[in-house]
Amino acid sequence: MPEGPEIRRAADKIARVLEGRQIEVIHFGLDRLKGRERDFQGAMVRNIETRGKALLTHFDNDLTIYSHNQLYGRWYTVKRDAFPKTNRSLRLALHTNTHSALLYSASDISIWDQFELELHPFLAKIGPDILNPKLGWKEISLRLRSERFQRRALASLYLAQDFLAGIGNYLRSEILFDAKVIPDARPRDLSVKQLNDLGRSTLKISQRAYETAGITNPPRLVASLKKQGLKRREFRHAVFGRQSQTCYECGETIRKDLLSGRRLYWCPGCQGG
Repeated sequence: MPEGPEIRRAADKIARVLEGRQIEVIHFGLDRLKGRERDFQGAMVRNIETRGKALLTHFDNDLTIYSHNQLYGRWYTVKRDAFPKTNRSLRLALHTNTHSALLYSASDISIWDQFELELHPFLAKIGPDILNPKLGWKEISLRLRSERFQRRALASLYLAQDFLAGIGNYLRSEILFDAKVIPDARPRDLSVKQLNDLGRSTLKISQRAYETAGITNPPRLVASLKKQGLKRREFRHAVFGRQSQTCYECGETIRKDLLSGRRLYWCPGCQGG
């Protein structure tokens, strides 16, 4: 499933072709939304917003299209009507006079009056967006120390969208590694310094993944590994997807655990335990 950085990058591409532009044609590929096309005919896209893994397309008619890619959804931005070759099902198409934004395979799509958006069952319960520029590490540290979250193991807490929105499997493993904390630890078990470091790592790794299209290793390490001939899948992450391989920092063997069917990777040498 795409995580916050991937959704934000998709939103950036959509914004470049839709924001401030009038929609000439709109198509909904879900039966329950058929007939709603007329509500958007001639409307202008005011802005594209992301909240965690959700994407919101706001229009000047005070309506918003909510979409969540879930596991298989994928956005394409193309020249007008230059449809990609794919066997995926087209679920949403937004056409200006020059470009098209196309969402395939997603089923979680709905239309909302903008004043009612906060009532959306997903948006109403999520925490701060990890890529929100107003979110600081101190706020994350305070949330970790709060009564609501301090007793939950970090391994589960860092997938909880009510804690922070936009973190998924790979970001969880990479953030906990960067902060050098063991996944089984609870916030209440950590020192103030560790909690502050975890807050900083959360922002740093999430922002790096957004800027680099999913690479979480430091640029200097990535450059070194590239010189050694390693491919992207080998230099992309510090621990995620690298079970039984050697840690780049300490030489310990990286472990893989399954928690509720979700993969978690960590280094016993760097993270303790």
